[in-house]
Amino acid sequence: MAALSGLIRVMEKAARKAGNRLRRDFGEIEHLQVSRKGPADFVSKADMRAERTLYDELKLARPDWGFVLEEAGTIEGEEGQPRWVIDPLDGTSNFLHGIPHFAISIAVQEPKLGGGGWGDVTAAVVYQPITDETFWAEKSRGAWLHDGRLRVSSRRNLSDSLIATGIPFQGVGNFDEWTRIYGAIGPNVAGIRRFGAASLDLAWVAAGRFDGFWESDLSPWDTAAGGLLVREAGGFVTDFRGRSMPVHDKQVLAANDALHSKLHKLLANALK
Repeated sequence: MAALSGLIRVMEKAARKAGNRLRRDFGEIEHLQVSRKGPADFVSKADMRAERTLYDELKLARPDWGFVLEEAGTIEGEEGQPRWVIDPLDGTSNFLHGIPHFAISIAVQEPKLGGGGWGDVTAAVVYQPITDETFWAEKSRGAWLHDGRLRVSSRRNLSDSLIATGIPFQGVGNFDEWTRIYGAIGPNVAGIRRFGAASLDLAWVAAGRFDGFWESDLSPWDTAAGGLLVREAGGFVTDFRGRSMPVHDKQVLAANDALHSKLHKLLANALK
């Protein structure tokens, strides 16, 4: 069992406080006031309240750090300090339709040594308020669900594997690209799932519940925490070309070593 560091304790405390509010709002979903941010992209008062709670808690704990927030955008911190990358409600459409599958995602990203941009993600928390599950990871300390160590699936054959994805929807994503990838992967695997919350999809890959995951047209706050979880659980996270970067958003492919290689080959051939 790994002892929680002070940083993870700060992150979990903030996530749980925001999660308590989300649970209350979820119980009164029909009373939420909802506004449209774009086609099929909703923002609720619950979403904004959760983000404010996370901002206030984390700002109090680390006043000189910056933020990348889904709603409020980028808030610069002091030079040379890390930044928080936050999705206060990943799975907003699920939430607004009364589907109990959504999460709070918090990641810590370090500045590049020598200045000029951002480097590795070094800490991550993905919290599911409805199931009260806290997935967490720190660089070089492994990935955990509460006090249990996480490992990616040990399956080696695509025919035994359950793969998660995100599906393009109104105004978002490339239907032609997704269809070609699905056409290549679908016939070779045991099943494909689309649950609607990328941070949880990645956390579930880290936990071995899913054997792999692919999606495109995401945002950094969707994947920053989940990507570290998968890596620290022994998996691989790349873009569709097989390149590894600190945060993947436009293209994400995650799995264990054997399945990642096989999925990447199918995906690459589909996009030729």
